Amino acid sequence: METTKILIGYGIYLPIALFLTYYVSKTLFKNGKIFMLDIFKGREEIAEATNRLFETGFYLLNIGFALMILQLQLSNNSYQELIERLSYKIGGFSIYLGVMLFFNLYFFFRGKRKAKEAQEEERLVFKA
Repeated sequence: METTKILIGYGIYLPIALFLTYYVSKTLFKNGKIFMLDIFKGREEIAEATNRLFETGFYLLNIGFALMILQLQLSNNSYQELIERLSYKIGGFSIYLGVMLFFNLYFFFRGKRKAKEAQEEERLVFKA
């Protein structure tokens, strides 16, 4: 009976983890394209390519982590314990995704700042 509950848990956890990863990724990289265009001074091809690479890395890291923490162990063999373990696992994965989201935003803003600094240095060189 415990195996059945564990399989039910996997059947619930995996689609939720994959959906959360997909949703966060699509939201982040749809909006991140604007940052990439700014960083790369409107050069759409390189901005799009870089954004795709970031997106691919985001998928690999997060799906890999979701699979790595997949293991479920039930000691009481009850549905209550299954739900509690799933909520802990899904909640932890959601927190991890949030941290990854802010980590990516940090890189977007850092890239934007570096691009702005480079532009200012260019202006100073041309004025001199």
